[in-house]
Amino acid sequence: MIVVLITAPKKDAKKIAKKLLNKRLCGCVNIIDSVESLFLWHGKIDREKESLLIVKTVDSLFGKLEEEILRIHPYDVPEIISFKLNNVSKPYAGWFKEELGSC
Repeated sequence: MIVVLITAPKKDAKKIAKKLLNKRLCGCVNIIDSVESLFLWHGKIDREKESLLIVKTVDSLFGKLEEEILRIHPYDVPEIISFKLNNVSKPYAGWFKEELGSC
């Protein structure tokens, strides 16, 4: 299992989450509704109020997940960062496998 972090405009966060779930590219998406992001963009410090999507999926689906995010995300360069999970509770892992099948 992996966790993928994606920032997006608040108005787009639920739409992105639902599309990823409907395409069965992930098992769960948490949305933290309000984060303030400061970042370098074209050599200057920029600032945005965004939502943070915490997406749970499997490594084998990352490529398809990334393709879909790039297709539907409004940013030119969306943040798409993944982390491998070392420890996952057995009940949660069982539910996850049941929902996504043999990924």
